[in-house]
Amino acid sequence: MTLRSCITPEGRFHFGVHRPSYTVANLRAEDHLEALGRTETGKEMDNQRNFPAGDVQVDRASEIYEIPNAFPFRGTTYVDSSWADAKALDPLSITLPAPESTSMHRALDTIFGATEYTTPSADKAALFAVLPESVLLAVAVASTDPDDLRIIAALSCDLLFDDADDPSGAVPTGLRYTKDADGRIRPVIHRHDLFEAVVNNPRLPDAYKVAMVLRPGVQGGSEVVGDFRFGPDGRTHVFEYLRRNSYIPWGHFAANMAHDAVRYGIRELDVEDILGLRHLYYQRTYIRLAELCGLATPRRRRLAAEELEELRITTLDHIRRAAACGEEPAYTATLWGWNFGFDFAPSGYRLHASHQQVHQQYALIPGALPTCWSSAKSAFRPFACGDLVADAVERYRADTGQGLFTDYLRAIRANRRTDGRPGEADLVVHEDDQVLLFVPKAQASGFELQLMPLGTVGNVLEADAACRAALDRAMLTAQRALEGLGARMVTSIEYSRRLDSGDPDQRLLYAFLPKLPYAPGGFSEAQARCIVGHYPEDFALACRKVLAKDM
Repeated sequence: MTLRSCITPEGRFHFGVHRPSYTVANLRAEDHLEALGRTETGKEMDNQRNFPAGDVQVDRASEIYEIPNAFPFRGTTYVDSSWADAKALDPLSITLPAPESTSMHRALDTIFGATEYTTPSADKAALFAVLPESVLLAVAVASTDPDDLRIIAALSCDLLFDDADDPSGAVPTGLRYTKDADGRIRPVIHRHDLFEAVVNNPRLPDAYKVAMVLRPGVQGGSEVVGDFRFGPDGRTHVFEYLRRNSYIPWGHFAANMAHDAVRYGIRELDVEDILGLRHLYYQRTYIRLAELCGLATPRRRRLAAEELEELRITTLDHIRRAAACGEEPAYTATLWGWNFGFDFAPSGYRLHASHQQVHQQYALIPGALPTCWSSAKSAFRPFACGDLVADAVERYRADTGQGLFTDYLRAIRANRRTDGRPGEADLVVHEDDQVLLFVPKAQASGFELQLMPLGTVGNVLEADAACRAALDRAMLTAQRALEGLGARMVTSIEYSRRLDSGDPDQRLLYAFLPKLPYAPGGFSEAQARCIVGHYPEDFALACRKVLAKDM
């Protein structure tokens, strides 16, 4: 059956399960061993675990269940067993928190008493400490005053300062750590929502950002397996983190600006920054594919531009020759996305999924999986959002005998105003001899831009050095244009052709989707990838139980 659905003609559900075990090549050239803070007993915490000496072996990451929606246009659901197993123990825990009681009057009464009062001369920190959580969240997100944010940062977690006797105005050096109920050493974070809101505010002093969220290791044990440093002053510095137990099966990677290269706004990014971020994506993709082809790859250093291009050509040739012999590589599609910007509603709803502002994620998608509880003889094919484009390309060619992207480009060139009136009719925002950045005729999000190669390049393995550089620069151009128009949150995703098959007319396509004040979302949703933290059966049980209480 070619229709992508979880329902089969036998009246059964058809889905796949990812049981990831894999090895990750360590391409990191530098170690940045630093102290993270101290435990409550005075023991120093460092980030040694983030800088392994050799390759990283992931033996048994969490199982991920991949379930196509019954209706193919609704996408695919991923159930993370590490979250769902915990919910299965208590199905009634599958619930959203109720809003907290919020009263500014009660907060002020706590300090000044329930009597008439004029503007007090109370200590500001004491006043902040009794403000309702929703008010603090609003200030943490919206304030442009660093003094506000210093106070809120200290309320959200236990900070260590270079002068413990006088923390006011002092520089934070790290966090205090403690042992949790399971014996794990964790940073002391009192209010997680407030912590995330304040560390994502660009006006928080950089020293706080570094101590709270940017220094390698402070966000957890994710290993640094690649890095990129550029320029004599090292201004461009990017780390590649491995998210080994990921909701994206088989692990994914995050390319983050490093703690000594803080970037919280598009205006702070330069061309070298975006080239560094993207270099790590290309390098990791080519390395993983090359190793599957049995090719030798380096360790503990970054590939030079010439090496990267040579590896790309060799790997692409190997995959094409294998495909001609009927061999399918273990991974057949790429996944890339970037959520820029952050917001947190006072009601407690996080409005964008980003832990730091310049943070790109990428992975490879397997070509096939074993099926579960199904009599289907064919292997299960995991979802890639580029397949949706491939379906459209295939249907368009069947209907018209022509290439969709070929005609798409022709339509952009010959565009007329939608309202039929005289005036500006050009959809192109930026163009060079390699790529086209343009406004799609039908925007899926207000302010949407799209980017594609002018040549028949279907994925990043087919993109040569000139095309990659043009794509990277056009991405920065797109983000700058959107920021200039006031966009504060932008989701960017890649639609790519499968590595081993497909109509050559299908081109690599990037979509830039700003979040408007009335239309939030995230890159997983934009790819029709629905991430779920419970099993559907447990959710049904939770519904029945809560309904039974009302009877």
